[in-house]
Amino acid sequence: MASRKEGTGSAATSSSSTTGAAGKGKGKGGSGDSAVKQVQIDGLVVLKIIKHYQEEGQGTEVVQGVLLGLVVEDRLEITNCFPFPQHTEDDADFDEVQYQMEMMRSLRHVNIDHLHVGWYQSTYYGSFVTRALLDSQFSYQHAIEESVVLIYDPIKTAQGSLSLKAYRLTPKLMEVCKEKDFSPEALKKGNITFEHMFEEVPIVIKNSHLINVLMWELEKKSAVADKHELLSLASSSHLGKTLQLLMDRVDEMSQDIVKYNTYMRNTSKQQQQKHQYQQRRQQENMQRQSRGEPPLPEEDLSKLFKPHQPPARMDSLLIAGQINTYCQNIKEFTAQNLGKLFMAQALQEYNS
Repeated sequence: MASRKEGTGSAATSSSSTTGAAGKGKGKGGSGDSAVKQVQIDGLVVLKIIKHYQEEGQGTEVVQGVLLGLVVEDRLEITNCFPFPQHTEDDADFDEVQYQMEMMRSLRHVNIDHLHVGWYQSTYYGSFVTRALLDSQFSYQHAIEESVVLIYDPIKTAQGSLSLKAYRLTPKLMEVCKEKDFSPEALKKGNITFEHMFEEVPIVIKNSHLINVLMWELEKKSAVADKHELLSLASSSHLGKTLQLLMDRVDEMSQDIVKYNTYMRNTSKQQQQKHQYQQRRQQENMQRQSRGEPPLPEEDLSKLFKPHQPPARMDSLLIAGQINTYCQNIKEFTAQNLGKLFMAQALQEYNS
């Protein structure tokens, strides 16, 4: 599973050890109909994720944890979770896999859902489309087919609306990751683009009737002044930071394009040199044949002209996917602010 530093060292080991447990939670869907079309999350799980970030999240540091629940037909029900403990790289004796197994064993003893169904991670201004997340989710999804990753955005949540999304790797990307071939030819053959990497699964938050009654009571007791914070027009810091991150990713994409263009030019130049060498070789053999001499022996062109190593295109796809995420966030954020501005203008005109 993904460690707190977005590592992937223990992902396959821990996920594979819980595959059998997750399979027992399946409903009528069976192995042939295992696609998750909806994620149902208990309100308590959402509160635990938010509390985990408030207690341990600092700045750009992400917090991560394990999701527990079961699969009912095409619906993944997340009923519990627990965080990865905070530790440093100096804690060499700490075993995350052993810790997670002990936690699930303890939950099973108190009759709480303990089946492993995925993991969650916080994000900083929507910066979650990384190679570490892809590798971690592949390890989960390869071992537990129905697993998802929940992405919690605390900064967007602080703006007034809960930002919690569930993602899975697409079947096309799963096949490419299994082959571990991220060359341009393999990605083109698999028809992989940044739009076909992750698929978002709809989320439904479910609460019991008692919790709904409690929330209704709390809403009546809440101060009216707190609701006015949602009408704040101050958005320059959030929008400016997102635009700065977007420009950084565009610069990275530009550098990656330069590397790929250099590879294409070198490959084309090498092909021309190979063609010229073959022509000179053919003319020399024709001259030797006219003089009655035997032709020159054939040589292995792959040794004379070593092919250039093509650059891996997966990083480019991840950067493009992150750019797309930033653009979507900016679109949503500006749409909300435009609505506030039009409303503020209408109120001002009405008062005047």
